[in-house]
Amino acid sequence: MKQFHIFIILLLASWKLSAQGQFDIVIVGSNPGGIMAAIAAAREGKTSVILERTNHIGGLPANGLGATDIATRKATTGLFAEFTSRIKQYYVDHYGADSQQVNDCSDGFHFEPSVAAVIYQDMLNEHKDKITIHLMRQFDAEDSNLSLKNERIESLYVLNRENGQRELYLGKVFVDATYEGDLGAIAGVPFRVGRESKEEFGEPGAGRAYEYWKSQPAEGSTGESDNAVQAYNYRLCLTNNPKNRIAFPKPESYNRAEYVSLIEDVWTGRNTQIAMAKVTDEMMEANRKHIAQGNRTKLPGDSWGIRKLSSLVKLPNQKTDGNNQHAAFLSTDLPEENWAWPTSSWEWRDKFAKRLRDYTLGLFWFAQHDQALPEHFRKEIAEWGLAKDEYQDNNFFPRQVYVREGRRFEGVYFFTAKDALPTAPGKRPPLHATSVTASHYALDSHAARKRETGRVHLDGFISYPTAVYTVPLGVILPRKVDNLLLPVPVSGSHIGFSTLRMEPCWMALGQAAGITASLAIDNRVSVCDVNISMLQDKLIRQRATLMYYRDLQPEDPNFHLVQYMGLRGYLPDWDANLTQAIDKETLKEWSALCNFQLDAIPEKTSRLEVLTIIYNKLRQ
Repeated sequence: MKQFHIFIILLLASWKLSAQGQFDIVIVGSNPGGIMAAIAAAREGKTSVILERTNHIGGLPANGLGATDIATRKATTGLFAEFTSRIKQYYVDHYGADSQQVNDCSDGFHFEPSVAAVIYQDMLNEHKDKITIHLMRQFDAEDSNLSLKNERIESLYVLNRENGQRELYLGKVFVDATYEGDLGAIAGVPFRVGRESKEEFGEPGAGRAYEYWKSQPAEGSTGESDNAVQAYNYRLCLTNNPKNRIAFPKPESYNRAEYVSLIEDVWTGRNTQIAMAKVTDEMMEANRKHIAQGNRTKLPGDSWGIRKLSSLVKLPNQKTDGNNQHAAFLSTDLPEENWAWPTSSWEWRDKFAKRLRDYTLGLFWFAQHDQALPEHFRKEIAEWGLAKDEYQDNNFFPRQVYVREGRRFEGVYFFTAKDALPTAPGKRPPLHATSVTASHYALDSHAARKRETGRVHLDGFISYPTAVYTVPLGVILPRKVDNLLLPVPVSGSHIGFSTLRMEPCWMALGQAAGITASLAIDNRVSVCDVNISMLQDKLIRQRATLMYYRDLQPEDPNFHLVQYMGLRGYLPDWDANLTQAIDKETLKEWSALCNFQLDAIPEKTSRLEVLTIIYNKLRQ
């Protein structure tokens, strides 16, 4: 019996040594969604560990995505607004309030990759007692790496890439903050990869689609579903400052044949803008002669020099965020070859990352050196290079692939295009009473296939405007795993996901995930059973916007009241108009909503006074 007790003690000791620690929340991935989940939870008194595969935190904003993707800047606030305000303050502190850098940071929405990394680290450092960060920890989507019992995750294993050892982490709630959705997949949450048909949800741009940029479906658009995943690229930090410029190197795997189609596109001016619908062969030939005389392109919709290869957004310190050129047939995206990424191993992903890097460097090397291109075109491209003060441990090249879309889960709420489109001209999209953030970006997908003869654009390259919409908590909730949250690989269709997939929205969903996890722990309930009113109250107190109003900001003393009442249907318009006198019809509507008689005088009592009466009674 004594020997048995000794054995048990040794077994327990061995188990404790193998376990790296127990935390309230275990977060896989240190992209902005994961970072904000940890910070929000820390402010609720909860401990967390962030497990990051690389040697750097920050995800895409720390890897070149310096031009923030958001259509209405005040729509998403909370921790995201705190991030942008800190970005601006960084430039003020380092260069002065009247500096060019402050002007170029665009109120904190445009930033250098290295600055984003500094700000994220600063925000995390304020909670060192609650947040643990482990770098070079790889989670592989294999059954042996997850312990799941009674619909709850108990623990997970990661690979320590520095010493090759497996490490065990235990937690009360787990957060999948990966771009790929690796944790959710192995936990058994149903997911989709590829594109739904247009028929399934009636979404614009769904399925196979060929469209002039920001236009309507053209020939070849069938709307059929498939397994195609929108293209990935690297968001490049470029500069034309000779003192801070590194020339694009020629990769060892350089293959000129991949880029030769660019030659005719440059000479003729062929592009994918809607203006091409009226361009004739004669106009393109005239453009060729015009360029041969030493001129720039004159074809409608065409770009010249570096902008023929990459769209550029100005960043501080004479740098740019270089993205794929949407109006080109050949740019930094590499369609088709990434389709396997969402469900593949990290070994495969690393090989593709190198392939994409070599392709990208080869594209710019070709444009600067190939003599089949106009000499003055090559000279203009040669003015540009990689910023030598960024990614100095990675040969000045981004460390992370821009994974625009991985797995998309089928959660408690499945977000589609209709959730982001106005119900009528000038109106809001459908209101979600369970909103955890407002958000705004177009329905926006990059290409899924490479160039095809006779098509006006690459298949899948679409953009449709939306209006500021509400995002329900259900998009981050799985149906059957009680302690898992999915703030990055959210629940939605390909088209629905195409607007949610922007970092501001992911940050806001990360913030919601952190608070949801904390409430689930405190109340000993599943994440699906968290009290939504308590969650929303905490988010609003953290200055998150759950329903956007043009005439109200989080600093307004009536912000909490308006958010609360708006989500309950009292303020459906874009403006709250608090100071206006209430009209007879609105008074009648509000009385019906609250189901009690309101002591107010039409055209005299202000809307704010009436709302306050209702609010106080509802909150009793």
